[in-house]
Amino acid sequence: MTIDRSYIRVKAMLIAPSADGTRHLVSVNAPSLENPAGFHRLIGGSVELGETHREAIVREVDEELGARILDLTHLGIVENIFRFNDELGHEIVALYSGRLDPVMAGEGGTLTESDGSVVPVVWRPFDDADVTTPLYPSGANDWISICEVRYAPTTPSS
Repeated sequence: MTIDRSYIRVKAMLIAPSADGTRHLVSVNAPSLENPAGFHRLIGGSVELGETHREAIVREVDEELGARILDLTHLGIVENIFRFNDELGHEIVALYSGRLDPVMAGEGGTLTESDGSVVPVVWRPFDDADVTTPLYPSGANDWISICEVRYAPTTPSS
């Protein structure tokens, strides 16, 4: 499906932690000119006309993953200006955090895009210093660090 990138798109995306709080769910996207090995993207998608970004993330997670979001929290707005296959793109992304119900399986999960295509999803470590696959939107990295602390596993006190 070709996407018209000639205008600024409004999106809603989710930082969804794993049950143990060490990773978050991302989609695995096919190679592009800019990312020959592919890239990861936060879960979510476009806000539809007449829909709030909060309604959009709830709808997108239900459509793509068949899940609800618990403890949905609006984190902020990220502006994403990028190139995809040498075409300029521009998005305004409402960023959220929240836990999935049900939680996705550890490995082998997929999501279904609006065009019916099936895309793999993986659990990316919050501490992704050793991960070479880029994550988009790149402006979400500061928020991901905040969520790493928020969802960090707790150790019992002695």
